[in-house]
Amino acid sequence: MDTLTHFDADGATRMVDVGDKSETQRTATATALVRTAMATMARIRAGDASKKGNVLEVARLAGIMAAKKTSDLIPLCHPLPLTSVAIEFAFLDAQTVQIAATTKVFGRTGVEMEALTAVTVAALTIYDMCKAIDRGMTIDRIQLEVKTGGKSGDFQRDASQNGAADERNINAHPHQP
Repeated sequence: MDTLTHFDADGATRMVDVGDKSETQRTATATALVRTAMATMARIRAGDASKKGNVLEVARLAGIMAAKKTSDLIPLCHPLPLTSVAIEFAFLDAQTVQIAATTKVFGRTGVEMEALTAVTVAALTIYDMCKAIDRGMTIDRIQLEVKTGGKSGDFQRDASQNGAADERNINAHPHQP
């Protein structure tokens, strides 16, 4: 079984030493769902849900900014020189928008937390901008979809699991801290 890398042999919290790791191209994509009332989603799609501006464009900017600040929010994350953050939106039905964030870095550690932080903050921004008209919104299924690069190999979520944790290491490399 894999070990938790943020604890030393005595159980003390630590930041993982990545100094001996090779720099490689690393990417991660995470998704989240925001579910709203049908009328709210119609207004989001039309671009007139909020006097604060276009909901999805503000959420996109918030997600990008959040990815860049992940190490300030998550105590043991390394600050990373991100090379790209892309936020995309897809309307899945009349009440659901999916947010996808893809983050990239050329570095010694992965960008999964940056992608997860980006979709989470983008989803919270949609909630914030629309709460005056719909406090019943939900944020669901924040999850890592894909990660590439690094010593532990690539990861692809098994789509048949409907959001359940199902890790499949597609390079068949064992996980290594």
